[in-house]
Amino acid sequence: MHGWGVALRIQQISKDVLQIGQGSLYPALYRLEYKGWIKAEWGNSENNRRAKFYRLTAAGRRQLDSERETWDRLSAAIGLVLGRTVEAPR
Repeated sequence: MHGWGVALRIQQISKDVLQIGQGSLYPALYRLEYKGWIKAEWGNSENNRRAKFYRLTAAGRRQLDSERETWDRLSAAIGLVLGRTVEAPR
């Protein structure tokens, strides 16, 4: 997916709660590419404009799994502090 498409998809999935501006999006994509977590290739967008398309690499998928596990532990712990009954995964 091209960069702006990534931002729109995040906005769509989050039901408009998360909106990522270009000033945050592209520096983040460059960092992810530098770390080898995504790969970028030039191509043409739906409206025939030249755009960079991004995809997760194998290393990116592993990092995503690790980040999900960390998020699950953190969000469960915050839930406990706020009086939720769900226990934090270990």
